[in-house]
Amino acid sequence: MRKSKGSASSEQSLPKSLYDKPSIITRVAVGKAIGLLFGLLSFFMLPTVWPEADPLLRWGILFWYTTLGAVVGMFGVFNYHPVLMLPLPWWVRAPIIGGWMNFVLTFFAYDAMQDLIIAFLGKPLTPFLFVIEGAIIGLIIGGLATWLGGEGRATAEVIIDE
Repeated sequence: MRKSKGSASSEQSLPKSLYDKPSIITRVAVGKAIGLLFGLLSFFMLPTVWPEADPLLRWGILFWYTTLGAVVGMFGVFNYHPVLMLPLPWWVRAPIIGGWMNFVLTFFAYDAMQDLIIAFLGKPLTPFLFVIEGAIIGLIIGGLATWLGGEGRATAEVIIDE
């Protein structure tokens, strides 16, 4: 950190608190915490729905939702689309990211997700229903991360005492 301007002392200016709004660190921490909660919920509920589920799938879902929370938290810096030149409020940005992340998960683990849908609903529906789930979870994570950590460019800038 730089010294504050106009001060002859050797003290450095520091933020009042690491968790002052707006803060990218708070956004990522909140995102990971909420993602971890959803991951733990899935981890412990999966055996009740699908007893023969692979333990690696359970661990993968736990880590997946923790990562999804971190990604949604990080993308809070972008509140404007540079190509479309449109604002990106959190309630648009977060569901798109959550849905996209679960689309990628379903795309690469289609068979496991299909088996999970059959075990959960009892009928063979498309496993791409997980995209909707990801959008809903992304919306929840994005809302809480924005509420607690702010959004936009200010979350990534270092605040220096004037």
